[in-house]
Amino acid sequence: MDTDTDMDARTGRDGGFAGFVGVLGGVGPLATVLFMERVVRLTDAARDQDHVDMMVLQHATVPDRTAFVLGRSPDDPGPVLAADARRLAGAGAGFLVLPCNTAHAFAGAIAAATPLPLLSAVDVTVSAVLAHDTWAGRLSGPRPEAVGLLATEGTIASGVYADAFGARGIKTLVPDVAGQAAVTSLVYAGVKAGRGGDLTALEGVIADLRRRGAAAIVLGCTELSVAAEATPAHLLPGVVLVDSLDELARATVLRAGRRLRADE
Repeated sequence: MDTDTDMDARTGRDGGFAGFVGVLGGVGPLATVLFMERVVRLTDAARDQDHVDMMVLQHATVPDRTAFVLGRSPDDPGPVLAADARRLAGAGAGFLVLPCNTAHAFAGAIAAATPLPLLSAVDVTVSAVLAHDTWAGRLSGPRPEAVGLLATEGTIASGVYADAFGARGIKTLVPDVAGQAAVTSLVYAGVKAGRGGDLTALEGVIADLRRRGAAAIVLGCTELSVAAEATPAHLLPGVVLVDSLDELARATVLRAGRRLRADE
């Protein structure tokens, strides 16, 4: 049973969550749930009150991001995401996170809607690729010259990763037409449709990117993070995977003022 002291520690004496994380979720729904789980599991916590306070807007009916970016739909997700950002800001969020890479194409609309900072999944993923401990003991160089990007067609077309990596002198390699079709199928017909799937479906795509010079494979779609969860590590030996959902969860824990578990 909660004591008055526990209640104060959790909610603040004014009865509201103090600077909680505002999660622009539902894009997609299962990836949002996995993001929340990762935040919990990554947090160094001995009791409920040590965990990160989050308010999650699981807005699954946000228009399809890829369809709009590619000109296949007139329904603009930008104003919807902006309105959601205002709702979370009005509820008292301290900062925002968006566990959908394609939706980062609309980061400008979110920024214009509220002064709250948006912790970028793209930026933290690029930073992870540049981090020394990503490569220590696995690659001879301090950083890669090229990475392979597995993402939606919308994310690729928006250029959010190509621009971010390019600014740091790293080339972004993407699958060929057949390979991208396999990625799209796993994302939409697999994870988003509730049929599951794992990254072994992309084994040939990953092998091709590595042959072309990708030192690491970036999972630039959080549905692929869901697929990675179902993939036994031994099925992709020697592949350096940098998971955008993992990196966003780690950065969220730290930004919220908590510590990461020592074994994570």
